[in-house]
Amino acid sequence: MCRSFSDANARSFRVAAAVRRVGSALAGSLALVLCVLTLSPLHAASAAPSSLLNNKEKEAIKPAQISNDYRIMPADILDITVFQEADLKSTLRVSNEGTIAFPLIGVVPVGGLTPQEAAQAVSGQLAKGYLVNPQVSVTVMEFSKRRFTVLGEVQKPGSYDMPDQQGVTVLQAIGMAGGYTRIANPGKVTLMRRVEGQQKTFDLNAKRMASGSGESAFAVLPGDVITVAESRF
Repeated sequence: MCRSFSDANARSFRVAAAVRRVGSALAGSLALVLCVLTLSPLHAASAAPSSLLNNKEKEAIKPAQISNDYRIMPADILDITVFQEADLKSTLRVSNEGTIAFPLIGVVPVGGLTPQEAAQAVSGQLAKGYLVNPQVSVTVMEFSKRRFTVLGEVQKPGSYDMPDQQGVTVLQAIGMAGGYTRIANPGKVTLMRRVEGQQKTFDLNAKRMASGSGESAFAVLPGDVITVAESRF
């Protein structure tokens, strides 16, 4: 009887030990699974490429190559930064009136200014109660599409793009339109231009310009309409 009881106890101890070993193995496996599940998202996040950076690279606009005396025009795109003021960094399109709307200071006229002069204009406004000695940088990122129109007695009437960073005179504009027809009157050329919302007409003598006298360097601006009259015999 005693031996049977001892054998039963021994078997019970062996079963209990086996159960403990299985339980320990299961606990270890469960811990491993939990560890993997916990770490996997972190690993995936660290391994995934930065789509934000890639998108920025794709959408980035490279700064335009401009001369030091380039004058900002309506529809130009400007990148404006203020040293140590990241919140003020702005990419803005110049309005048809030649202005931009900048944070804190509102509307700033920049049309006709060089980038350096525009930076000084923005800096001057920021210094009026907003920042102490602001260091402003203005970069032209993209030129506007600048066009003028030549009509009347020219070989190829129509609209033409102005070369980047270069001015165009009335004589050059007529040349781009193929020159005069045989019945053109170079002495009677009109140029229509919108000034401060009002239409203004200039009566020009291109014949005199070509001879080197008069307003030989009369500059054409975007939106101008040049008309060469017909000769009256």
